Amino acid sequence: MLGRTIPDVTLKTRVRDESIGGPNPFRWQDLNVRDEFAGKKVVVFSLPGAFTPTCSNEQCPNYERLYDLFKAAGVDEVYCLSVNDAFVMYQWGKSLGLEKVKLLPDGSGHFTRRMGMLIDKDHLGFGYRSWRYAMIVDDNQITHWFEEPGINDSGADSDPYGETAPEKLLGALTNDPVA
Repeated sequence: MLGRTIPDVTLKTRVRDESIGGPNPFRWQDLNVRDEFAGKKVVVFSLPGAFTPTCSNEQCPNYERLYDLFKAAGVDEVYCLSVNDAFVMYQWGKSLGLEKVKLLPDGSGHFTRRMGMLIDKDHLGFGYRSWRYAMIVDDNQITHWFEEPGINDSGADSDPYGETAPEKLLGALTNDPVA
């Protein structure tokens, strides 16, 4: 993955627009990932699903907690990507109280598939989801890659989480092997 350019994919997002009024003042907005990341150093972490235990209790909150350290290490933005739709991602972010990490809905799994990380979690009734991975991207080029071991479709794992922890990425950014 190192040195690869990220996929040229457009995600379907929802953005708040007060001019719409009413109880749901959001409109659809296409977000081209390459355009969004162009000229920036970003951290992207991907996980199996919103509202799932490890993703909700550890991974996403840990990135939120360490966000300012990422900024201090020269990162422009931290993104969480999941094969969930924009409505689910919004409600999940709201339930977690996220204020810094930006959520990216890969509702159809196109970005995840092009990254080679789309797995079948049908054994849990989830359908297609993302394997847990993280990367540092500089102007659309992958400079650092982190992936949980044992990628599979059969559920022959215990939902590993460690290699994609934010401390690992911070260590790569700051050349601190302890992280």
